[in-house]
Amino acid sequence: MSKVTLQSLARRLVEVERRLNEKDPSVIPAERDWRSVVGISEDNDFTRRMLAEIEAAHAADLEAVLAE
Repeated sequence: MSKVTLQSLARRLVEVERRLNEKDPSVIPAERDWRSVVGISEDNDFTRRMLAEIEAAHAADLEAVLAE
């Protein structure tokens, strides 16, 4: 068996997606952006709250580092 690398895994994934698309093109649209796949959009309340929490956590981390 050949050595598994990130490149070989990426090639295998591309091939799996290609084969799935051949069977049912609606399964994995090849050009879809990952954010649309997971439902992240700045146009909804969940994303705005999530981004606010992330920014608050980053600000708290920065404040803690600067206080040291």
